[in-house]
Amino acid sequence: MAVPARAYLSIGEVLAKLRNEFPEVTISKIRFLESEGLIEPQRTPSGYRKFSNHDLDRLRYVLGVQRDHYLPLRVIKDHLEAIDRGLEPPAIPGGTPMVPKISSINGERVTADSSDLKLSRNEILSASGLSDQQLAELETYGLITSRARHFDGDALSIARSVAAMAAFGIEARHLRSFKSAADREIGLVEQVITPLLRQRSSEAKARAQEVERELAGLTLSLHGALVRAGLNRAR
Repeated sequence: MAVPARAYLSIGEVLAKLRNEFPEVTISKIRFLESEGLIEPQRTPSGYRKFSNHDLDRLRYVLGVQRDHYLPLRVIKDHLEAIDRGLEPPAIPGGTPMVPKISSINGERVTADSSDLKLSRNEILSASGLSDQQLAELETYGLITSRARHFDGDALSIARSVAAMAAFGIEARHLRSFKSAADREIGLVEQVITPLLRQRSSEAKARAQEVERELAGLTLSLHGALVRAGLNRAR
């Protein structure tokens, strides 16, 4: 039976993985970056550091921008904080982290990892083109909500869609029916997956997630088809 790979690396193993790309890196350097708060490896009960692949990626980023752009640690720390919120690293030295671009999958506007994205109020306003008053109205009508004072990728997708519709004179108050329809569709999907979630097995939960994704795609397709059909009949 194959032995599963460890989910962590020792500091010596991390050093070995970094040495080819960064020949001058040392264990002392890694410990220094930890003391400055740029990485936070876990510890074993006996006190040894446990580095994850995430820690390794952060070290590569830190060492790379130090070597290539001579950025100070305080700037790198700001970049890492932004990256942790799902933003993209600056494209040029001295730039600011960017909100990921919205892509389209089966007609749905999504970010690469919408639930992990965490935007401040100013960031979602800048990325969407909404005014503060428009965002406040969307919050009032329940179309957009924040979590722990941050907005996720779903909120950004909604904000960008609403901003585009505003060019046609459509306001937040006109969109309450969209929220009501979405809530009814969510309720329908939940009726289907709830029996699976009650089973509490990992297989049932995985199946529930699969069914949820499939039904979400089908409801979006159905909604789009109904709107198109209605508009075609109105011509």
